[in-house]
Amino acid sequence: MRKAVDKHAVVIMVVLCTIWALQQIALKGAASDITTLAQVGLRAGVAAFLVGIVMLFRGLPLLGSGGLWKPGVFVGVLFALEFLFVADGLKFTSASHMAVFLYTAPLFASLGLHLTIPEERLAPAQWMGMLLAFLGILVMFLGGKQTGEVNSLTYWGDFLGLLGGAVWGGTTVAVRKSRLSDAPPTQTLFFQLFGAFVILTILSAFKGELTFNLSYKSGVSLAFQGVVVCFASYLTWFWLLTRYQASQLGVLTFMTPPIGILLGVAILGDRLELHFLVGTLMTLGGVVAVTGYGWYRRFLYSRAFRARESLVVSIGTDERAQAS
Repeated sequence: MRKAVDKHAVVIMVVLCTIWALQQIALKGAASDITTLAQVGLRAGVAAFLVGIVMLFRGLPLLGSGGLWKPGVFVGVLFALEFLFVADGLKFTSASHMAVFLYTAPLFASLGLHLTIPEERLAPAQWMGMLLAFLGILVMFLGGKQTGEVNSLTYWGDFLGLLGGAVWGGTTVAVRKSRLSDAPPTQTLFFQLFGAFVILTILSAFKGELTFNLSYKSGVSLAFQGVVVCFASYLTWFWLLTRYQASQLGVLTFMTPPIGILLGVAILGDRLELHFLVGTLMTLGGVVAVTGYGWYRRFLYSRAFRARESLVVSIGTDERAQAS
């Protein structure tokens, strides 16, 4: 049985969320030396190679068995599409904005699971969270003042980030609805990384974006994204999922957008507008309400149960005292 999140898990999650927040900043920061599209393609190749070594070491076939490669190809295409939107979106919007819009993924995943899996149907409280989150998205898009072409391009980048979140959510549904749900997590990760490497590298070459300036900045960015983000952090995340309750870990992942905003401001000098901050709070609040509903319910139920037990014990003690 998986245990509740403890202080060790929280510390690891803070580190992971910081790493995940830094990936948008690394992409944006190195864009002058290597295009964002080339970065997401090449980093996937580095990580796929490392994950493949781990799988071979564990005796796992790279393509699985029994036709597992078929849903594997599908999630690989989705993973590539997600980061195509991220890479292109970062050309127009800030890393801070991308960190928020990408993490709308659980909204789309919850909606997709509600429509396809009966036991995943949303409760009324979750629908309220969904409404709050989408109202927050509207505030982020419509709350600012239009200031011409630059503002329009920023909104286009934000929209691509939102599409990336939608595809990420769709990937979650695809995994749950296919045989990949019973496969080792490293198998699914390999399909995603290898698919992204092949598709995005070919696409970047086709678009003339595969050429880059080999510099310290581009080298560090690729090494960080390929080894630390896509390999080490993802495997650590899967390791945590085998030991701790997934619902609690899922709520903790929403430290990533606030950390991403702070790092974007501190490192890249991102500007933040009031309507964006208000919309962010609304969206993240709604997402946490949707994803953490089951955990909150169990937590409140356990507290009520303990309170009732304490009351019963107290009444029993009083009755014995009166009888004596």
